[in-house]
Amino acid sequence: MKTDGAALPRSNLRSGRRFLLMAVGYWNNDGNKWKVRSASLLLLILTIAQVVLAIWISYWHRDLFDALEDRQRAALLRLVLIFVLIFILTMAVTALHLTVKRWLQLDWRRWLTELLLDQWLSHAHHYRLQLIGGEHDNPDGRIAEDVKIATETAIGLAHSLLFSVLILGSFVDILYSVSGSATLPGTSISIPGYMVLMAFLYAGVGTALGLMLGRPLIRATNRLQTVEANLRFGLARVREHSEAIALAHGGSSERRDAGRLFADVGLGWNRQTLAYLGIVSFSTGYGTLLPVFPILIAAPQYVAGIMSLGLLMQAAQAFQRLTSALSWPIDNLGEIARCRASIDRIITFREGMERLEHEASKNGYGANRIELRRTDKAELEMRRLCLDNADGQPLLADFNLIVRHGERILITGDPSVTGALFKAVAGLWPWGRGEVFLPAGRDIVFVPQRPYLHAGTLRAVLAYPHPGAQYKESVLRWALECVGIGRLQSRLGDYEDWARVLPLRTQQRLDIARLFLQQPQWVFIEEMADTFDGRDELMTLELLHRELPNATLINISRHKERPKGFYNRHLALYPPGSNQPGE
Repeated sequence: MKTDGAALPRSNLRSGRRFLLMAVGYWNNDGNKWKVRSASLLLLILTIAQVVLAIWISYWHRDLFDALEDRQRAALLRLVLIFVLIFILTMAVTALHLTVKRWLQLDWRRWLTELLLDQWLSHAHHYRLQLIGGEHDNPDGRIAEDVKIATETAIGLAHSLLFSVLILGSFVDILYSVSGSATLPGTSISIPGYMVLMAFLYAGVGTALGLMLGRPLIRATNRLQTVEANLRFGLARVREHSEAIALAHGGSSERRDAGRLFADVGLGWNRQTLAYLGIVSFSTGYGTLLPVFPILIAAPQYVAGIMSLGLLMQAAQAFQRLTSALSWPIDNLGEIARCRASIDRIITFREGMERLEHEASKNGYGANRIELRRTDKAELEMRRLCLDNADGQPLLADFNLIVRHGERILITGDPSVTGALFKAVAGLWPWGRGEVFLPAGRDIVFVPQRPYLHAGTLRAVLAYPHPGAQYKESVLRWALECVGIGRLQSRLGDYEDWARVLPLRTQQRLDIARLFLQQPQWVFIEEMADTFDGRDELMTLELLHRELPNATLINISRHKERPKGFYNRHLALYPPGSNQPGE
């Protein structure tokens, strides 16, 4: 697949601008903006203090070597005391600077994580995001890992860049004043502050070669982070579905898939290694030459007696400081690549959610959309509802239905049609058109075939999605007893991964117990009772009717047999042209 060579820089610039706007949002957030700004100002002041200490130690080195050259014992004692002061101040400033910087990194990460979580977990975006195109795979990794990398690295890079700029401005003046002038060999041309020019040439050549050698590193790092996330996601899925995999004896298949994912990691790692090879080799040579080079070019002036030993050492140190500041891009190339890759992943993830929000603001997915509306009537109505599958094939055409409060309706037929209808009423099905009018002021509780049981105490799992403290323990015990799993009453405070601990039918009974706690007026069930035998299914439905006598019940089932006297209506739904019987 060919890629436009100009597209990548434009994409990176757009991602950088969008991330910068998100950063501005953090520094302007109403919650604690003054605390954030105060911490940022303190970080700036401490960075300036670090530069002042670096300048001070530069002059201290000059005085030290001059005192050594002149063998001045009293001056050496005074310089030792000054060094102790510099040492204490440097430790204090560094410790305080680290504390403030890490607080900012964590607080920014917290703010950005909460922002993305709010978008991802609202309006079922975590589900719908899987149904639209775009580069937003592994959202868990983008929120947990990429946000961490982007916030920590961005603040670290901003600090090091500011420090380098301040060092550059300070040590240019120092190096210019101590290096004196040099005459070009064979001429009378004198170059004042020649070591400044040499420092710029040294750093300029080094940076240009480093950027050229390190260019492949950005693409390699981005690719490696993607395949690493794919490996984590694949292994997490094995953990989540370990029972089904074990029952299907699918261990060898999963092992092959994991091996393939790790092979991708290995390929990405090797590509990054090759990308690192050139830049690390060059950086090693560049860094090895740096301490020696300024002494060599200043040595003629020292030998000629123009420079003292202290001035020579200060010039060499200032040269190193200056070239290090100028070499900031090459020194931080790996971190820049890592940060930029994470920023790109965050921005593409957020753009996917913004696309969903934009479509939701139009109340659907483009011109052909399913519109969900609230009415002032105590009934659920579907008008001219058409459902398609992801390929555009029709599942249901011009379907009209009115469900009045208190009715009990059985829906059977093609599972692809009934499943799409279940998700459409829940607002999760993006393919189709028509209108669904929801009853006013009444939430519909949707009960899927396999309930969601998160890791936590049984009390919290039973009360989900409400806090466990919302219900009295006696009420929780009553709900468990009603659905026939009273044996779990003693385990309300136990912390477990209940989706693994409990068998499916017990999980489903736990889901029914949730209904008794919530007391909804509308219940829409998708094949939840199909795993029960006929007698248990009827007992479960009668239990629902007894504990929720005024609730409307819509049950999607693959069982075509109708319990006598329980349902008011039976609908059989099939795709158009299937020649199957209707209602």
